[in-house]
Amino acid sequence: MRRIGDIWQGLGMSGALSGTDGDGWRAFLYGLGAIAAVVGAVNIVNVITIGHEQPQYGLAGPIVWEGSSWITFLLFAWIPWVASRLVPLDSRPRWRVPVVHAAAAVAFSFCHVAGFVALRELAYAADGKSYDFGPFGLHFPYELGKDVFGYALAVTVFAIARFIVAHAAPRAAAAYSIRDGARILRVPVADILAVSSAGNYVEFLLADGRKPLMRSPLSSIEAEFAPHGFVRVHRSWLVNPARMTALKPEGSGDYTVELGELSVPLSRRFPEALARLRAA
Repeated sequence: MRRIGDIWQGLGMSGALSGTDGDGWRAFLYGLGAIAAVVGAVNIVNVITIGHEQPQYGLAGPIVWEGSSWITFLLFAWIPWVASRLVPLDSRPRWRVPVVHAAAAVAFSFCHVAGFVALRELAYAADGKSYDFGPFGLHFPYELGKDVFGYALAVTVFAIARFIVAHAAPRAAAAYSIRDGARILRVPVADILAVSSAGNYVEFLLADGRKPLMRSPLSSIEAEFAPHGFVRVHRSWLVNPARMTALKPEGSGDYTVELGELSVPLSRRFPEALARLRAA
C-alpha cells in the first residue's frame, strides 16, 4: 500500500523542482480557476436560457440549480486531477488509461450529482419547500453523459495548466528533490542521466555515479520531467537526451542508448522516442 507522502509525490504536489517550487499546487489552482470561469459561464447561460424559455420557474430556482452544480463541480474537480496525475493519458501500459479514467469519470459524476442534489435539498428546505430530483438511478445516466464531457474538460484544462506552469520557469536553474529514504537530495536536472523503474520505486542514475531511490511510479516522474526533454525509451526507462553520447542498433528494431558509461535499452515499441533521439 502506498503511503500518503508517496501519493503526494505521484500527484506532483511536493514542490520537487526548484525554480518551480510548488508547481503542482500552482498548476492545480490555476486549472481550478480556469474551470471555475468556464463552468460558471455555462451555468450563467443556462440560468438565462431557463428564464427565457421557462419563465414560470422564476429566477431563484434556476440560480439554485445551476449554482449548486457549479459548487459541487469545483468541490470534486480533484478527482480528474488525481486521475490525470497518477495515470497520464500517454502512460503505459495503454489499457490503464481508459480503465482508470472511465472509473474516475463515473466517480466524479456520482459525487457531482449527489452533491448538487444535497445542496438543492438544503436550499429548498431553508425556504420551507422540498426539492424532488426524482429517481436517482433514472436520472443519473443523463447527468453522467454531461459529466463525462465536464471530466474531459477538467483533464484538458489541468494538462494545459501544468504545461504553462512547467514552462514558466527557466530550465537551466531547475533542480530536483529526490526523497531517498529519510534523505532529500537536491540534484540539478541536467545531472540526471536516466531514471529506471524498480518495483514501487524509481532509481535515478546520476552523472556522478550515485543511484538514489525514491518511492514513486515512473509515469509520474515521466510527466514531471517531460518539460525538461526526458524521453521514455522503454517501459522501465527514461533518458535525458542532452546526455546521450551514442545510439547503437541492436537488431530487430531495438537500440541501445549510451549516456557516457551508462547503457539503456531503447525498445522498438517506442518509435517516437527513437525519432526524437535521432533528431537530438
